[in-house]
Amino acid sequence: MNRLHKKLFRIVDQLQELAEEERAVRQELDMHRAINDDAQADAAIGNYIDREEAGLTRMDVLRFERSLASIDRRRARLDARRRHLLEKLEKR
Repeated sequence: MNRLHKKLFRIVDQLQELAEEERAVRQELDMHRAINDDAQADAAIGNYIDREEAGLTRMDVLRFERSLASIDRRRARLDARRRHLLEKLEKR
């Protein structure tokens, strides 16, 4: 197997790892969104502690959303690299 094929296989492996990471992050995000929804509702009728907790849960949701965006950016870079390598392979 030549170097180009090895690079392609490595990229495919990385894309699969990203898919697994995305699945886990999406599950966490769903859980944190549910917690945040409850916290926001409690804060609307609650006291200072409820509002503080709502702020923290909102930050958790944002953190997981940023993580998903990062995964999307990494996937796009890997996919572009994969397409480039496939084009090189086709020219051979």
